[in-house]
Amino acid sequence: MSKLKYFLIAGFLRIAGALPLGAAQFIGKWLGLLAWKLGGRSRKTTDTNIRICLPELSAEQQHQLSRDSMAHTGMTALEIPLMWEWPVEKCLALIKDTEGLELVDNALASGKGLILLAPHLGNWELAGLFFSSRYKMAALYSPPNIKEFEDYMIRVRGRLGSELVRGDRKGLMRLMGILKEGGVAGILPDQSPRGKTNAFAPFFGMEVRTMTLVNKLIQKTGANVLVTYAERLPGGDGFRIVVTEAEPGNGDADVVAGATALNRSVEKVVRMAPEQYQWEYKRLRHRPPGEINPYYPDRTC
Repeated sequence: MSKLKYFLIAGFLRIAGALPLGAAQFIGKWLGLLAWKLGGRSRKTTDTNIRICLPELSAEQQHQLSRDSMAHTGMTALEIPLMWEWPVEKCLALIKDTEGLELVDNALASGKGLILLAPHLGNWELAGLFFSSRYKMAALYSPPNIKEFEDYMIRVRGRLGSELVRGDRKGLMRLMGILKEGGVAGILPDQSPRGKTNAFAPFFGMEVRTMTLVNKLIQKTGANVLVTYAERLPGGDGFRIVVTEAEPGNGDADVVAGATALNRSVEKVVRMAPEQYQWEYKRLRHRPPGEINPYYPDRTC
């Protein structure tokens, strides 16, 4: 059954990967808007996240942001096959502008490694390709349930030499090695972490389970940390790579303080392009024991 699922997924990726960017974004946008209009689980999760995380917005603004967010998520879903199936040069040609790359060069010139935080904002696959084309880089990933798809994912993400490492002990040791050698480690910082390397810290004001991996890597390697994303430009005109400073405190000796700084770093870039953030993800589902689950108010965590 897993092989059948893989062949179905691979077939879809190849078909979608044959599309031009404009067509992929057009189809993805309208699929996202259809999902929003139907009001299913993704719409409910998006509405809940925006209501909790951005209470300063009016009801009308939250409504519009929910709609825009699902349109952008649809575009991301149809862009990813392009990033995986297109030649690398064609993907990189989509980058029309950059901002803050001098921060990366300055960080690496210090002789220390660099942790690049890349939240689920804009097109994170393109951001990964861009930085792996310029620097010695390793990226942390969680293996999918289908083994064959994992092999495919490693191949396409690593075709510029980027090294993919699992989030296990061996993988973390490899990340530390890359950082100590002065390389770059890419991490998606806004997932609800598994295992014991986590702490509860505020994310847009709500205490949620947050990874402490970044904090530990900084303490063990002295690495610098920055935040990046590939912003989708309007009208199908491509993307802009943005790099900005992380909030201070990511390497704090107190893991909760470090996790809080990590979440603030994510919040900072999300506010730069909130409609391109993946609000459809249940980021707030793991809260301290006894707290209300925001997605299922009749349940406690």
